[in-house]
Amino acid sequence: MIRYLALDEADRMLDMGFEPQIRRIVQQMDMPPPGVRQTMLFSATFPREIQRLASDFLSNYLFLTVGRVGSSTDLIVQRVEFVQTHDKRSHLMDLLHAHRANGLNGQQALTLVFVETKRGADALEHWLCTNGFPATSIHGDRSQQEREFALRSFKKGDTPILVATDVAARGLDIPHVAHVVNFDLPNDIDDYVHRIGRTGRAGKSGLATAFFNEGNVSLAKPLADLMQEANQEVPDWLARYASRSSYGGGGGGGGRNRRPGGNRFGARDFRRGGGGGGKDYYGGGGSGGYSGGYGGGYGSGANSAWD
Repeated sequence: MIRYLALDEADRMLDMGFEPQIRRIVQQMDMPPPGVRQTMLFSATFPREIQRLASDFLSNYLFLTVGRVGSSTDLIVQRVEFVQTHDKRSHLMDLLHAHRANGLNGQQALTLVFVETKRGADALEHWLCTNGFPATSIHGDRSQQEREFALRSFKKGDTPILVATDVAARGLDIPHVAHVVNFDLPNDIDDYVHRIGRTGRAGKSGLATAFFNEGNVSLAKPLADLMQEANQEVPDWLARYASRSSYGGGGGGGGRNRRPGGNRFGARDFRRGGGGGGKDYYGGGGSGGYSGGYGGGYGSGANSAWD
């Protein structure tokens, strides 16, 4: 008999429309009911609407957070640099040269580079290889076998640069990633949190660099807020963009990027607001980072619920 049911990245599965498949597994198959089995949901973010869906799979559950949900650990040094689109490749090469020079025996530290499109991942991988930087890439059009081969090559250091779309932003535990580069910033601050969480894991320090330009104005305020929460230095120019965004002058910030007190990320058990009688527990408090995160997996904003 099944005693434990664990769903990792539960918010993402529900948010992407996999609710029917999850319900089929939980309710229609030979699955013991809640109370007989123990159900655990894990994620770095748990918005209110996802909590409501998850409550269908749990009974009388506990809601546990470690650190500040949706934030990042202060073990990750975050840098944001203003880089025009046509300058991104040369700027990336400068970063890679610098890290190679500072690496052990002149070796390239493991560097994960995020781009927005599959075509962009292929093109950047090819460009890096032709310019003397061994690289590989993964994205949604690659087979599982191709993805696993690329990840093995990256982990071993044979190709110490991995170019990826958001397929690599969640669910991958790659030890010793020293540097995450947001070559293309995502549209949503949640995705940024998950991306930079590939470094600074299990108590190790890490570096996250983002290339920002006018095309990312809607991310300015949530990005500046996130950096402040993690005790990072916010560039003056980014603070100005964030200020304009607050007054509607720079794109308004976008609905998914608004962060009123962390509620967008599900920082609190939604039952507390409705008198549902549930319990919530907070580890780490305030905005301070929890060194190593929850099981080394999610930086300072790990989240789980179980019955």
